[in-house]
Amino acid sequence: MSNGTESAVRLLILLAIGTMAGAAAFTHVHDLSVAHGQPDWIGWANAVAVELMAIYLGLEIRARRRAGRPVGLVGSLLVAFALLSLAAQVAEAEPSLWGWTVAAVPSLAFLALVKVVLSNAPAVPLAPEPEQPPSDWYDVPEQVTTDPEPERAADPVPPAVPVPAAISAPAAVLPPRGVVPSNRPHVVGIIR
Repeated sequence: MSNGTESAVRLLILLAIGTMAGAAAFTHVHDLSVAHGQPDWIGWANAVAVELMAIYLGLEIRARRRAGRPVGLVGSLLVAFALLSLAAQVAEAEPSLWGWTVAAVPSLAFLALVKVVLSNAPAVPLAPEPEQPPSDWYDVPEQVTTDPEPERAADPVPPAVPVPAAISAPAAVLPPRGVVPSNRPHVVGIIR
């Protein structure tokens, strides 16, 4: 099966499950609203509001993830609306374990689809961790020898720029690479 065919089959299955789960969820919310005194048109308005809000919030989470924005509040609202839909479906069911389970299937299918679709959202790439720590973490002086320079034979041409005298400084002692994690500054010495 080619990738295009597989994608088309997956889309058809997604649409079929989403349509059937949505129809059942719309009907349950509508029937519950009407059974509790709301006019027929308000029952449908409630169904549209609850079910489409859940779909919208799922799409909003996906957009926020792509933009690298926080999704906490929107995720909480999605769970709240999905639970509201689930409660409406269970309330309309026969009061038994199997009645509640069967009535919950459309909401659970919807939640599973939302999870699968949202998990395909491209992740925001994290900044790669540098292999070497930034150079400003260390102020390691260059190692300088204090031995006098050996005498050289007289150069036929003197150097154009005078060479400064060597400055002696203590050499830093660092542990072998890999002993201390490279993303942390090294501490050398005795702690009192």
